[in-house]
Amino acid sequence: MKKRFLRTVAVVLALVMLFSVCLVYAEETGIPQRQDIEGKYKWRLEDLYKDQAAWEKDVAKLQKELSPNIQKYKGKLTSTKAVLACLKLADEIGMVLEKVYAYAYMKQSENTADSAASEALSKADTLYADMTAAVSFIEPELLAKPEATLKQYYLNNPAFKVYKYYFTTLLDKKAHVLTKSEEELLAMTGDMASSPNDIYTKISTADIEIPVIKDEEGKEIKLTRGRFSAYLDNKNRDLRKEAFEKHFGTFDKVKNSVASALNAEVKKNIFYAKARKYDSALASALHSTFNVPTSVYDNLLKSVNNNIGYLHKYVGLRKKVLNIDKVHYYDMYCTLVDDYEMQIPYEDAKKMILDGLKPLGPEYLKGIQTAFDSSWIDVYETESKETGAYSYGIYGSHPFIMLNYSGTSDDMLTTAHELGHTMHSFYANANQAYRNANYSTFTAEVASTTNELIMTQYLLDRAKNNQEKLYLINSLLENIRGSLYTQVMYAEFEKAIHERVEKGEALSAETMNEMWGNLMQKYYGADFEVDPLVKLWWARIPHFYMNFYVFNYATAIAAAYPLSQGLSKGEAGAFDKYMDFLKAGGSDYPVEILRKAGVDMTTTMPVDDVLAVFNSLVDQMEKILKEEGKIQ
Repeated sequence: MKKRFLRTVAVVLALVMLFSVCLVYAEETGIPQRQDIEGKYKWRLEDLYKDQAAWEKDVAKLQKELSPNIQKYKGKLTSTKAVLACLKLADEIGMVLEKVYAYAYMKQSENTADSAASEALSKADTLYADMTAAVSFIEPELLAKPEATLKQYYLNNPAFKVYKYYFTTLLDKKAHVLTKSEEELLAMTGDMASSPNDIYTKISTADIEIPVIKDEEGKEIKLTRGRFSAYLDNKNRDLRKEAFEKHFGTFDKVKNSVASALNAEVKKNIFYAKARKYDSALASALHSTFNVPTSVYDNLLKSVNNNIGYLHKYVGLRKKVLNIDKVHYYDMYCTLVDDYEMQIPYEDAKKMILDGLKPLGPEYLKGIQTAFDSSWIDVYETESKETGAYSYGIYGSHPFIMLNYSGTSDDMLTTAHELGHTMHSFYANANQAYRNANYSTFTAEVASTTNELIMTQYLLDRAKNNQEKLYLINSLLENIRGSLYTQVMYAEFEKAIHERVEKGEALSAETMNEMWGNLMQKYYGADFEVDPLVKLWWARIPHFYMNFYVFNYATAIAAAYPLSQGLSKGEAGAFDKYMDFLKAGGSDYPVEILRKAGVDMTTTMPVDDVLAVFNSLVDQMEKILKEEGKIQ
């Protein structure tokens, strides 16, 4: 998902999404209709707008009042008073636009096949581009002033205190801000620039063929994404393989269309990078979107590649436990624990989360209880609902969470994860002015992953026997594999496809298949078989339309692990530093905010340390499996 007007939507796709088994929601198709879900399990978007008419009123306010008013400052930022008034009006535009866009996006999430919701979201996209164009004169006019003048604003005038970080980063980007007319022209491309993502979303959710598969009882069911994930955990290898072939086969039928959409996304990113005089699309994204140096990205890839043998060892363990000649994609997600499942109904998950997150204090828990009780969360999968999970933080409103809860321990952890985003937004919005509340996506995933790791440790500490301990170790291994190894593989692929186009070379489905296959062989090692269809994995990833977003998941778990350990163990100062981290929002450089919390992401140490934990967990698992007589 793209960056919204001065704000960012915190999004994460759940690593494992299973379908609901609640009989109260069961239908002939197995996928409930939205109207069949109890109200307490649906978010209340009326908290944003009571109806469509109220939404349209704010749309009109932006178009007919706020946009014309800010244009009055164009070419007139000559006094301190005018600059301050203009910035405050830009903030007001941002707050209203954020609310307008959030409502349209979440209505679309409820039902991606709803044409009225699609039209409203398209209207919001256009409005976003129009408002971006309307304020595009501000930065060029400010940067035309002497550096000393800009510094004097926030150094000498208390009224500019909230704009200190804004001016600091503005000066950082001076070389990449264009003339007023050029900025206006770029801003006008905003609506068009969302096309690759919009096209991919329609292909992958509304238009793609949903295959049918027979379950173990011979009943035909639709293989939705959530159900596909469920089948990857099935004990029956033939069924796993069939689900894999049918699901990936649907993407094989649209691979050329998806390749065209992704190629357009890459070219768009390169266009903006060149327009703003960056050396590469990667440098542009990291600097302009995340405010982190490219060395963080490069060190991440370096650390993972240096420690890739740990993943090979894990794949080898899977091969041994499953007693197979080669490990395939559809062998990588099934649990290695025989006859053990951890089902956690949503109501039980709520209680566990409130108990497990006690290290974060009573005030934090009160916020979570409010989220549960006050319809902040859209819980269950329904027909045509957007897949995955996300949290949407909105200044001036409470955050919202979308889930597709199905009753597994992974779903419980996903809920805790999204609540981490929600509480991050809650604390940042409560403690920062609008301009500084928007935290970078670089820190966004840290708060959510910290929650997830605390809950995993909570479960491990209460494991009743070796089987449960093995199950939870397996789960944590998969979390680290999915959040670090897999996301870095994504990041390496994303970097490679951009570099390929930057060199003037072409992208096609065949080219990307080959690139992906080579990466999989490198990451998973000699015990892994790269099937022809698995080379299409890239076509399933919506995050490739988010301009180098995926590396944040990897850096997040690397930063979150020491933070979660400090909180769980009650280390001196850990709680206060963490709360300061949440409250800081986006008031400083994200690397600095994390450094103050106790984690230095400019080094490889956090990544190296988490991968060492991964290696240790593989050894623990192997030891227990040998003690249990499961392997030799």
